[in-house]
Amino acid sequence: MKRTSRTVIAMAVAQLAWMAGTAHAQEADSGSVVVVTGQRAALNSAQKIKQDSDEIVDSVVADDIGKLPDRSVTEVLQRVVGVSINRQAGDNERFSVEGAGVNIRGLNYVRSELNGREAFAANGGRSLSWGDIPPELMSGVDVYKNPSAEQTEGGISGLVNLRTALPFDFKGQRVGGSLEVTHSTLRKGKPDLSGSLLYSNRWKNSLGEWGVLFDIASSDSSTRTDTFQFEPFYPRTDIEPGRTVWIPKGAQWRTYEYDRKRQGAYGALQWRMKDVRSHLTLFQSRYKDNALEQSIFSSAAPYDLQVSDATYDERGALLTGTISDRVNGGIPFSNAGGFNKGNSKTTDIGWNVEWKVSDDWTLSSDLQRTTSKADAFSSAVGLGMLMPSQRLDYRGKLPSIAFTDDQRTFLANPANYYWGSTMEHMHRNTGELKAWKGDARYTFDHPVLRDLRFGVRLTDREALTVNSDPSYNWKGVTQPWMIDWDIGKLAYLSDPRFNAPTVTNSFPNFFGGDISVPAVVFPAPSVAAGYPDSYQLLHSYHMLLCQEQRVALGGGTCEAWTPARFGGDNPAGTNDQREKTRAFYTQLRFGFDNLAYPVDGNIGVRYVQTRSRSRGYTSFRPGAAPPAGAQVTGLPVPVIPAFEERRDVKNDYNNVLPTLNLRLKASDKLQFRAAFGTSMSRPDFADLQAYTRMSQDIDSVLNEATGVTTVTAVRRTGTAEGNPSLKPITSRQLDLTAEWYFANSGSLTLALFGKRLKDVVIDQTVSIGLPDVQGSTQQFLVTSPVNGARGNVRGAEIAYQQYFDGLPDWLKGLGLQANYTYVDSHRKLYNPVRSEFCSGSEGGAANINLNMNGCDIDGRTFGDLPLAQMSKNAYNIAILFDRGPWSARLAYNWRSRYFLSTNTNGTRGSDGTDMNPASADFGERNVAWGLPLWADDYGQLDGGVSYKFSENFKVDFQAQNLSDARYGQTMHQGIGDKRRAHFVSGPRYSLRAGYSF
Repeated sequence: MKRTSRTVIAMAVAQLAWMAGTAHAQEADSGSVVVVTGQRAALNSAQKIKQDSDEIVDSVVADDIGKLPDRSVTEVLQRVVGVSINRQAGDNERFSVEGAGVNIRGLNYVRSELNGREAFAANGGRSLSWGDIPPELMSGVDVYKNPSAEQTEGGISGLVNLRTALPFDFKGQRVGGSLEVTHSTLRKGKPDLSGSLLYSNRWKNSLGEWGVLFDIASSDSSTRTDTFQFEPFYPRTDIEPGRTVWIPKGAQWRTYEYDRKRQGAYGALQWRMKDVRSHLTLFQSRYKDNALEQSIFSSAAPYDLQVSDATYDERGALLTGTISDRVNGGIPFSNAGGFNKGNSKTTDIGWNVEWKVSDDWTLSSDLQRTTSKADAFSSAVGLGMLMPSQRLDYRGKLPSIAFTDDQRTFLANPANYYWGSTMEHMHRNTGELKAWKGDARYTFDHPVLRDLRFGVRLTDREALTVNSDPSYNWKGVTQPWMIDWDIGKLAYLSDPRFNAPTVTNSFPNFFGGDISVPAVVFPAPSVAAGYPDSYQLLHSYHMLLCQEQRVALGGGTCEAWTPARFGGDNPAGTNDQREKTRAFYTQLRFGFDNLAYPVDGNIGVRYVQTRSRSRGYTSFRPGAAPPAGAQVTGLPVPVIPAFEERRDVKNDYNNVLPTLNLRLKASDKLQFRAAFGTSMSRPDFADLQAYTRMSQDIDSVLNEATGVTTVTAVRRTGTAEGNPSLKPITSRQLDLTAEWYFANSGSLTLALFGKRLKDVVIDQTVSIGLPDVQGSTQQFLVTSPVNGARGNVRGAEIAYQQYFDGLPDWLKGLGLQANYTYVDSHRKLYNPVRSEFCSGSEGGAANINLNMNGCDIDGRTFGDLPLAQMSKNAYNIAILFDRGPWSARLAYNWRSRYFLSTNTNGTRGSDGTDMNPASADFGERNVAWGLPLWADDYGQLDGGVSYKFSENFKVDFQAQNLSDARYGQTMHQGIGDKRRAHFVSGPRYSLRAGYSF
C-alpha cells in the first residue's frame, strides 16, 4: 500500500477549494443543499489543512483572488488562535495602526517563510517585516506550532509560511483585479488608493505542460495617531512638611502622521512532463514610508518644580495640582518637529525541481537567493519655551491638563520660543541569503511504514549594518544651561536674525475631537527634512551668540557643529556579519491503520551546524574635561586616549533537534495529537553586532569666586550594540491537542502546550577594562546582550467555528468563529541580581539592577518581571454571515496587558534619589532608574460586508477599529501603576471592487 504526504494532500485540497470558489454541504436532517462560497469555502479549506496535516497547524485561506480577510498580514495573523501582534511602531512611544511584530504563544521567536523557503527583511532580525508584505499577493497563511524535523530550524514559538498561488492551481486562464479606496476618520484628507492585478494561464505542447502567472499589487496608507503622555513621578520631601510626596515632571501631547506605499510583484513559471516537475518563482516587495511628528514634552529639572492647590492619594502621589518652576522662570518644555523616511526592498528568487525516479523514490532540489536592503533617516529639530504652569488632574481614567486663556495665548505666540536642538540618525542595512536544499523520499509498501525522508540544507547569509556615529546625534543650538559660559542669551524667534521657518499647529480633531489642547509653535517640516543645510543654519545661530559672548568675556573659542559620521567616513559604525549553516535531517512517517483507534505520525531528527563571523569596532571617546590650566580638585579624572579598534569574532555551534508527532484517530471526526520536539532560534543579527561604544563623562562644579573646579562624579559607561558570542535560544516543547471536526467549516479544538527555554537573551551589565596613560586599568560598565536566563511557558488554546445551518430560514447563513489563548510565563536569571536598592550612579542608565529588575526613582528595585510581549489572555470572536451573494464578518480581537521593557526612553533617567540608608550618597539625586513599562489590554472591533453581483464581479466594504479603541501604556512605580500614555488612531473605512474571469 502506497501513501503520499497528508500535508501535501491537505494543501492541494485547500487550494482547489479556493480556486473553484464553490462547494456543497448536504444537511443530513432536511436534505436541503447549502451552497458554500467565498468566506465559508475559505474557512472550510483552512479547516481541512488543519485536520489532515502531519503537524499542528492553523491556516487562513484567501476567499478570492487578492483578498485575505484583513488589510495586512499582521492583522490576518492576529485572528489565528495562539497568535498576537504588537502595536508599537519601532519603539514604545509610537503606535502602529496595522500592527508590527508577531508573537506565537507569547514568544517572538517566529520563523517566517515564503512558499516553504526562508524569508527575511534587512531589519536586524531574522524574520520578515510583516507590514512590508502585500497581502493581495497571498493565497494563504499557515502557522505551524510544533514543526517536524524536515522543516527548517529557527522558530521556537512557531513557523509562519506565506503561500502564493502557482499557475497549475487554476484550471485554465484566470484574470483578476481589484481597486480599493480607504479613508481615515482621524487623518481625513484624500482617500488612499490600492489595487492589484493577476494573470495566470496554462497550456500543453510537445515539451510538456506549462503555466505562467503574474501578480502585482500596490497599496497606499495615510494614518494619524494622537498621543497624550505623562511623565514619571519623583519623590519630594520639600513640598509637604513632614512627608514624602510624588510629583510628575509634567504632561505632554503629540500628533504623528504616517504615510506608506507598499508595492509587490510576483511571477511564477511552472512546468511538468511525465515524472519531472519544476517551478521558478520571483517575489519582490517594496516599502516606502514617511512620517511627520509634532510633539511637545517636558524637559524640566524635576526637583525645581513647585506645586500649589494640590491633593494626593493615599500613597502620596499627586492627584490634582498646579505645577510651576520659579527657579527657571517657567517649566522648560521642548517642541520637536520630527521627520522620518525609510525605504526597503526584498527580492526572492526560487527554483524547485522534483523528479519521481521510480514508484519508490522521489528526489527534489530547491535553490534560493534572497536579497534585502533597508535604509532610514530620522531628524528632529526642537524649539524650547518656558511654560508658565500646568494644571494636572489624575483622577480620571485619562488624566487631563487644564489650560487658561492666558496659557493658550502664551503657547500660540512665536515670540515665546527659542531654537533649542537638533538630532539626526541614519542607518543602512543589507542582507543576502543563498540556500540550497536537497531532499529524498523513499515510499514503503508496508502496512506500518509509509515513507522515509532525508535531506540536506546549505545556507550562506550575509548582513551589513551601517549606523551613524553618534547613532542619535543630539546637539544643542541654544539651551538655558549654556548661558553665561557659552552664550549670552537664547535664540528667540522674536529676534529677526533667527528666522528659520516655523508653523503653528492648532491640533484639529485631536483625539477625534474629544480633547482640546492649545495651539503650539513648531519648526516647519522643511527644517527637519532639510538636513544638513537646515542644521547648519540653526547652528550658525549658536555660533553667532557664542562669538558675541566670547567678546563679552574677553576671549575663548566656539565649537562648530559637526554632523554625525555615516558610511565611508565612519568605519566604527559599520558591522559586517556572515553566517553559514549546514543541516541534515531524517524523518520516518508511519501509521498503524489496523488498530481499533488508528495511530499515525512521524519521528525524526535534525542536525545543524552554524558557523558565524562578525566584524565590527570597539571605540572610546572621552567626554568634556576641565580646560587646560584650570585648578581642579575632587575626584581624579583618568586620561584615556580616544581610539577605534577593529574587532573580529567567530562563533560556532552545533545543535541536535529531535521531533515526534503522533495522531490518534478516534473516528473520522475526532482525533488527538501529541507532539514533542527540541527547537532553536538563533539570535537576531542586531544582537550579534560586534559594535561597542564607551565614554567617560564627568560632573563638576565651578567656584566662580576662587576659579576652582571640583569634580563630583566620573562615569565610565558603554553600550554594546550586540554580542557576537551569543548562542542560540533552545527549547524543549510538548503539545497535546484534541480536535473534533463535526461539519464542513465546523470544528472544536483544544491544545495544551509547554516550552522550557534555555539561554534566553537579556541585557546585562558587564565590566570592560581600558588602560589609561598611566598604565592603570579603568573599568567601564557596559550594557550588553547575553545568554542570561531560562524560562518556562505554559498555556492552552481553544478554538471553535460553525455555520448554523439548522436555524430558521431567515437566519440561515449565520456562523460563529471564536478562539481563546492562555499563556503563563516565568523567567529565571542565571546570575540573579536582586537587592532592595539599585547600585547608584555607576554606569548611568546601565547599572547592574536596572535592566534585570527595573529601578524606581527612589532607587528601589522591582524584580519578578515576566517575559516581554506576552499577554496572559487573548481571544477572538467573529460573527459570520454567508448567504447567496452576501457575505459579512464582524470580528473582535482582544489581548490582556503585557510587559514591554525597562530602561525605555521617557521612563528612564539618572536623577533618581538615593534612599539606600547604607549608601554613602544617601539623599543624593544620582541614581540611574528605569520603570517597567506595560501595554494595557487592548481590543479592537473590525467588520466587513461584500456583495457578489455576478460570478465575476464583487464589491467589499471593510471597517477597521469600529470601536475607536484607544491603546494605553502604564508605568509601574512603588506608588502603584501610573498612566504613561494614551494613543488614538480612529476608525478607517475602505471600499473595494474586484473583477475576475
